[in-house]
Amino acid sequence: MHADAIAFAEYGSPDVLKPASTDVSDPGPGQVRITLRAVGVNPLDAKLRSGSMASVMPLRLPHIPGLEFAGTIETAGLDVPDLPPGTAVFGTAPLTYAGLALADATQLTPIPEGMDYPQAAALPVPAEAAWRALEELGVADGQTLLVHGAAGSVGSLAVQFALARGVRVIGTASAAAQSFVTGLGAHAVTYGAGMAERVRALAPDGVDRVLDTSGADVLGDSVDLTGDPSRVLSLVDPVAAQTHGVRFSAGGPGETRTAAALNAAAALYADGNLTQRIHGQMPLAEAARAHRAIEAGGLNGKIVLTT
Repeated sequence: MHADAIAFAEYGSPDVLKPASTDVSDPGPGQVRITLRAVGVNPLDAKLRSGSMASVMPLRLPHIPGLEFAGTIETAGLDVPDLPPGTAVFGTAPLTYAGLALADATQLTPIPEGMDYPQAAALPVPAEAAWRALEELGVADGQTLLVHGAAGSVGSLAVQFALARGVRVIGTASAAAQSFVTGLGAHAVTYGAGMAERVRALAPDGVDRVLDTSGADVLGDSVDLTGDPSRVLSLVDPVAAQTHGVRFSAGGPGETRTAAALNAAAALYADGNLTQRIHGQMPLAEAARAHRAIEAGGLNGKIVLTT
């Protein structure tokens, strides 16, 4: 089926993003075709478009960006009995800067009642990353977790998922974001010089686990705070992770924890305990403007494109 889309035929600045069209095939077994209502914009989208990752993630051009979505099921393939056409869903799939996309039914879940499409579209990628990191770290009830970058999209969800597990959370963030982090239910400390001492003031015996979503130079201090590099995980800095002997998790297409992460986010929302920040909404046709905003930095939450 034909659909409008945004694509780039060459690597370059945001200006290479142009209107395009795509043909989305009928869903195969275990797949659904989604009428997209909103799509999240992620830093990886901009990195892939720029060509800065072409050596490790080469693309077949022209390429339609996009990794996450919210929309309604237009038609379902075989073996998808619980998701009839018309069901509002959110999840992860490739090529989502478009009006239609194919998705694996295991990578999505129904949108909880009351959540709108932009809210839902902003969740899948950060929720999957946060949930995956907590699972790989073995974060459990009664532990103390330090989250670097606790005010960001991934960090704030990691804080909320951990609190729901009965974990005590300490989060690093800028001075301006301290109240946001404490509003999530975590203990907030500022990053920068003296960060480790500020954490120790809250956890004199150190912390049980550390998750870095910030990409700042925090892994050495994090190992000191846990006493064990295997208890530290970075989602953003593979080189520094290798240097300090800590874990690095990159995830990838078909990540098996996506549905569990989405269900956890939906449960938080249903209980009135989900907090997320959306910087702004733009029409899909303004994807280039969204990419320029991401590259400029300083965003207060995710950007969502609406179709």
